[in-house]
Amino acid sequence: MPARFIGALLLLGSVFGAQAQGDYPTKPIRFIVPYTPAGTTDILARLVGQYLGTKLGQTVVIENRPGGGNNIGTEMVVRAPADGYTMLLVNPANAINATLYPNLGFNVLNDLAPVGGIIRVPNVMTVTKNFPAKTVAEFIDYAKKNPDKVNMASSGSGTSVHLSGEIFKSMAGIQMKHIPYKGAGPATVDLIAGQVDVIFDNMPSIIAHIRSGAVRPLGVTTAQRSPTLPDVPAIAETVPGYEASAWFGIAMPKGTPPAAIARMNRELNAALADPEMKVKLANLGGVPIPGTPEEFWALHRMETDKWSKAVKESGAKAE
Repeated sequence: MPARFIGALLLLGSVFGAQAQGDYPTKPIRFIVPYTPAGTTDILARLVGQYLGTKLGQTVVIENRPGGGNNIGTEMVVRAPADGYTMLLVNPANAINATLYPNLGFNVLNDLAPVGGIIRVPNVMTVTKNFPAKTVAEFIDYAKKNPDKVNMASSGSGTSVHLSGEIFKSMAGIQMKHIPYKGAGPATVDLIAGQVDVIFDNMPSIIAHIRSGAVRPLGVTTAQRSPTLPDVPAIAETVPGYEASAWFGIAMPKGTPPAAIARMNRELNAALADPEMKVKLANLGGVPIPGTPEEFWALHRMETDKWSKAVKESGAKAE
């Protein structure tokens, strides 16, 4: 075939390729949430997914894939086609599990492509309404007098909800029995019913129950008090040096076209800058963390190192 015809075909192909990239997305996008409905990951995915769907002109379909301490949903995305049509709601468990599960069949930092951050939030140490302790100090005293009697719920092994409690146990010198669930939703139901005693839940998924009086907050896990719950002390006011927080973002399978990631990052940052979205995130107790994919992955890498130390020092185990 003459060189001029080959050149023409290549040019035609590049034009069609550019048009295809410019048309992205052309079909619905799967947004994998590795927990049950009603937890923070689910709440954020639905909030952000609705905004993205409107701006992208395609439906963002939320798929809850709980189990395996967040690993089942995560691995689904790792193994999904890298075509720009599958996303993962990334959360602290993805950083924690790198140490907590020594035999994972994937490495999040290597096997996923970052899109961008969403928010950072405190966790809240929250007890059932009738729990005898009214403060963090009273809780520690009660736990020391009743070793292994306190049941600590979590949204699953390896979550920041779990590890926030494990670090508290270690620093306070107490024992609690860990009861892992497949998400914050069912854990909170049992907390309200008095089936478990305490949870260190992400603020977005527990705050409505705190405001309704269904449960009682004792402390926030950040070093300072949260403006969203200004009357709730920081745990560090009783346990010096205690600090933990949760963060959330989006990633896609490694190898996803850069143009797809760039479009999604642009729309995600626009969502976080939207005044209405800002109000909704603030009501959940969250601080937006917009930025580039590289900045989000730098945060993920830093948190992986931080939680690795916490897992080792607390002696936490996957259950």
